[in-house]
Amino acid sequence: MNALGIIFSNIHDSNVPELTSNRTMAAIPFGGRYRLIDFVLSSMVNSGITHVGCITNRNYRSLMDHVGSGKEWDLARKNGGFVLLPPFGEIDSTSLYSTRLEALKTVLGFITRSNEEYIILADANSVFNINFNDLLKHHVAVGAEITLLYVNKPASEISGTNNAILKMDGEGIIKELAIDPRMNGRVNIYGNIVVMKRNMLVSLVSDAIAHGRKHFLNDVIGKNVSRHRVAAYEHKGYYQEISSLKRYYDANLGLLDPATRQALFGTAEIYTQIKDSAPTKYGDNAIVKNSLISDGCVIEGEVYNSVLSRGVKISRGTVVRNCILMKGTITGENVSLNAVIADKGVVIRDRRCLSGADNFPIYIPKETVV
Repeated sequence: MNALGIIFSNIHDSNVPELTSNRTMAAIPFGGRYRLIDFVLSSMVNSGITHVGCITNRNYRSLMDHVGSGKEWDLARKNGGFVLLPPFGEIDSTSLYSTRLEALKTVLGFITRSNEEYIILADANSVFNINFNDLLKHHVAVGAEITLLYVNKPASEISGTNNAILKMDGEGIIKELAIDPRMNGRVNIYGNIVVMKRNMLVSLVSDAIAHGRKHFLNDVIGKNVSRHRVAAYEHKGYYQEISSLKRYYDANLGLLDPATRQALFGTAEIYTQIKDSAPTKYGDNAIVKNSLISDGCVIEGEVYNSVLSRGVKISRGTVVRNCILMKGTITGENVSLNAVIADKGVVIRDRRCLSGADNFPIYIPKETVV
């Protein structure tokens, strides 16, 4: 696929401040063994994209540790491959970016020096498995200059800010783009993925910067809807945007449904960093039902309807229900947990009882001792 991939790792950090205080949005753990960047990066690789740049500006150590050279995605290459684009990576970078347009400004040199004909811009705040070849084929078939991917969903399922709602004509050409309008019924929400020719993006971004513009959607896409042929492409497969802690909780526990797992993982592989952990050890009195358990865990208690990352220890007499326990979480004996999100390295002492609710899970910050 003759396209350059650009991933924005930090744009939506403010939507989930609990999980992004020590990491970027792209590095948030998901599903027990993945990070959010795995889904967009794997989709690009499975579509034949071999040159990917990831823009980041803060808290990107965990992202660097996870992706590394890109070997697990076959992106450790002499030509192209995976490139992490931190702040001040370009001569004309004068400050940390706060908007998508400013982020593109900092990497304009990288984009200009690339050789690919097309460019695909994507955020790392969503869980999906998309074939970008279909997106590009649609872009070419309808004669579009810019194509935005969208998802049709009920307005009640949309949260967070900066949501773009698309209105199209009968041919799927966008006529109006509204940011955070009043919504009801089903709406076409922009999926934070756009494709266009690389040279066109350079021209549009350079022009917007020269005129002091700040926002990519409003000032680059929105203001050009009437000047250029801007098309919409509907993604009908699995798509979950992590726009709040509640959405994160629901999306993780949603993987316990076999149909949901098939919808996400059944079309193409999702790659991640390989950990050579020992198999999970189950004690004589362990009970595990309807849960995703990663390698390296020790289960001596009871686990129901939960997602456990690598290296989690559940001690004797402990009961875990409807929880997300990240890497290295340790519980003492006779602990009761319900609707809890425990970040990495959390330690919960003996005989503690923590209970949230399905619509308001309890979050325990990284390396907290309870």
